[in-house]
Amino acid sequence: MLRTVLVANRGEIARRVFRACRQLGMRTVAVYSEADREAFHVREADEAVAIGGAPARESYLNSDRILEAARQARADAIHPGYGFLSENWRFAKAVQDAGIVFIGPKPDAIRRMGDKIEARRLMAAARVPILPGSLTPVANAAEARRAADEVGFPIILKAAVGGGGIGMARVGQEAELQSAFTTAARRAQGAFGSGELYVERYLERPRHVEVQVFGDDSGEVVHLHERECSIQRRHQKLVEESPAPNLPAASKAALTSTAVAGARAIGYTNAGTMEFLVDESGRFYFLEMNTRLQVEHPITEEATGLDLVVAQLRVGSGEPLPWRQSEIVQSRAAVECRVYAEDPTKGFLPSPGTVSKLALPSGRGIRIESGIEAGSTVSVHYDPLLLKLVTHAATRAQAVQRMADALDACVIEGVRTTVPFLRRVITSDEFRQGRVHTQMVEQGAFNA
Repeated sequence: MLRTVLVANRGEIARRVFRACRQLGMRTVAVYSEADREAFHVREADEAVAIGGAPARESYLNSDRILEAARQARADAIHPGYGFLSENWRFAKAVQDAGIVFIGPKPDAIRRMGDKIEARRLMAAARVPILPGSLTPVANAAEARRAADEVGFPIILKAAVGGGGIGMARVGQEAELQSAFTTAARRAQGAFGSGELYVERYLERPRHVEVQVFGDDSGEVVHLHERECSIQRRHQKLVEESPAPNLPAASKAALTSTAVAGARAIGYTNAGTMEFLVDESGRFYFLEMNTRLQVEHPITEEATGLDLVVAQLRVGSGEPLPWRQSEIVQSRAAVECRVYAEDPTKGFLPSPGTVSKLALPSGRGIRIESGIEAGSTVSVHYDPLLLKLVTHAATRAQAVQRMADALDACVIEGVRTTVPFLRRVITSDEFRQGRVHTQMVEQGAFNA
């Protein structure tokens, strides 16, 4: 069993991993930037090590400083959380080369699935359905047009390396292609160091449904059922739930078995997520694989009663999976709202500042994962996620109503937040009836 775990992250996910470590009797190490010197997660760890300046590139994205912090703290494992270096295969390999356990998949799996074009080829070879499109990068707008001629407009241009919606551009007709290609390539180059793009058919009004998978070193792979993630803006998720509403049993069975087959085909270990788009006819297509713990993992935990982070630490220690597939049952319904310091009335612009007042709901069926407290500073340097509000109940209707009540009880002052917007989503007829798709926010379905 591991003894000391450094979390190469900040905020609520660092605190979440610390909680799992304490449950297993492991010592915890926080890292922090100059901006986070007084942060909640820093005070909560057994030890904290400074790693550099406020900009992420000087601290949370600086692998050398994180490795030095791990050596200084004598950590025998590093958990990357999500974001930052969590899907950087070079970092994972450097951790392993330093004789430290990386709590996540093998570097080669991260590398292969992080290259979106290679991931498409691998999944196609494993008979996982993929969207029609290019299986090689398109060098320029002319090549993109030839690919578009094969799959038909509308198309979407995507960054071959990276994710999070960066470098994506919908192209509805040929006249838009040159401008969209130039913009997408520039953004991809700036974010990921590579401007390579590929083409996929663009689905109108699809659902975004993902499957949590988990593997161990023996080659065993299981799924922990599905999550609905269709409420999103600019390809960033805002509301998630499990089980997915209005998903026929046959579709669910096909999705979960396909996800396991895809993960098994690449020898996947530890926690990961296979993401799919589901069209209006019920056909589904591989979107990407997130080779890390997901932001929305709490809804899977609440729906199944299992602890994914404890399992990550156990499997990272070399233990086998703690569950058999037959033991993994969705016994409850769970909903998660991501509360950001953003202003929905201004296109979700970040709202940095100081949280002057904070009062959050509590009680039966409510779970909060938070990295803030009254007096916390919301920095311009990092993602403005403040907290995740999770509710669960015996039925979806009860979990949704519990979420509506919980949002009503949230008081966050000093920064603008997405709470009012989330209230409109949760109380809308479309959401209550489970009639959701990925373009609802952009189409103004939840405008005031």
